[in-house]
Amino acid sequence: MTNQAAATSPQKYARIAGLLYVVVIVTGAFAHFSVRSKLIMPGDSASTAANIMTSEWLFRLSIASDLIATLCYFLLAFVLYSLLKPVGKNIALLFLLVVTISSAIFCLNFLNQFAPLLLLGDAGYLSALDQTERQALALFFLDMHGYGYVIANVFFGGWLFPMGYLVFKSGFFPKSLGVLLMLAAFGYLIPFFTAFLFPNYEVVAYPGLVVAVIAEVSFCLWLLIKGVKVQVGPVGV
Repeated sequence: MTNQAAATSPQKYARIAGLLYVVVIVTGAFAHFSVRSKLIMPGDSASTAANIMTSEWLFRLSIASDLIATLCYFLLAFVLYSLLKPVGKNIALLFLLVVTISSAIFCLNFLNQFAPLLLLGDAGYLSALDQTERQALALFFLDMHGYGYVIANVFFGGWLFPMGYLVFKSGFFPKSLGVLLMLAAFGYLIPFFTAFLFPNYEVVAYPGLVVAVIAEVSFCLWLLIKGVKVQVGPVGV
């Protein structure tokens, strides 16, 4: 690596991280807000089943989008690990490991999201179940997917605190971004506790999620537009 390439490598990793972050946000938002939230009718298995079968290709596309988001999420963590490990290698390794666990949970949880397609399909071995039972089971698996998503968010939020700490300490970025990212970690933890301990108070989770969205979108835009503020030595992958 030449001196010039070494000098610009942190900026290169910042841009790559920004692009990966955009893919994570766009594909994840599409799958959840443009598809699942419109097709899934809580408590109404018949309407949910009808929506899924009417828009089967769109529902399948949402699963593929979630998988792309998860892959890019893991790659994002790896690139940020490469960028921030000179600041604190052990802490950077910690958030990379947390993301690895989170990605595995997300991928396994997609089976719950795919199960309704099997239940509502024409597989002969499901003929023992009548249509109402299959619709009810389809909604059950979608509910399980929702809870699995909340569990994964414990780790999805968990990586933001050590990463935010390194952002704060690095000098590459404004310290306010690091503070926001650390606060965002708690924003993702609140939905877990409300879903499992206080299900009647889910509205409490919304302010925390707003902070998380602001923090991550701000960090994503900074990576894309500003990159890193200072030049450092070589950053190796």
